[in-house]
Amino acid sequence: MTLIGLDSSTEVCSAALVQDGKVIAERINRSGSNHAALLPTYVQELQAEARERGLAIEGVALSEGPGSYTGLRIAASLTKGLCYGLDVPLYAVSTLAVIAYSASENIRTRIFTEEHGEIFVCPMIDARRMEVYCEVYEMAESRESRAESLKVVQALEAKVIDEHSFEELLDQHVVYFCGNGAKKCKDVIKHENARWIDGIVPTGAAAAHLVESGKWKVESLVRTIDGKEIAYFEPNYLKEFIAAPSHVKGLK
Repeated sequence: MTLIGLDSSTEVCSAALVQDGKVIAERINRSGSNHAALLPTYVQELQAEARERGLAIEGVALSEGPGSYTGLRIAASLTKGLCYGLDVPLYAVSTLAVIAYSASENIRTRIFTEEHGEIFVCPMIDARRMEVYCEVYEMAESRESRAESLKVVQALEAKVIDEHSFEELLDQHVVYFCGNGAKKCKDVIKHENARWIDGIVPTGAAAAHLVESGKWKVESLVRTIDGKEIAYFEPNYLKEFIAAPSHVKGLK
């Protein structure tokens, strides 16, 4: 399966061409600006790469949020146009699941052993002040099939963090926190079972891997939008956008 994967839900803007679990080409910018100009350019370059290799794009995998309101709109608009133009389905996957997947390799090298078959991971996206968008997943490894899965154990929410956050879960399990919202929570959540993984970001490549990789059981996390339904697709903003007053002189 050949997919283009897109993500501009945070300060990172990325796109990737992925075929059967292998990243053929990838573009990524971590500067946190100019997503609207960068992402279309990335897509054009990846389409050119696909043509040169004789690859037919079979779908677009989109990291659908939550995250930056503007960033989500940019990627979603581009994805819908791309899917219409190519007549392929849109595969939408939670940005938090994308972060959890991106953290999996780091986590697996640290704790996956024969004696330790499952762990919990909590990706966080910064929602300003002490609020984060978060979801808790159980990351399990099947001893029979060696397949890995992501299962939601605490649903997506906008959560204000304090010293008691996740206390009940942490009393029973080690939990790995990651994502750009986790950094500010480090000094607040002091539980001995809290673990922190720095530098994990959502990417288009990870979104595509989640959609097409046979190794991962994530069917319940992926939404397939096809045909006329694509026109009605909206990102998962989680919270309504509230416009702030303009600071430009003469505008109110």
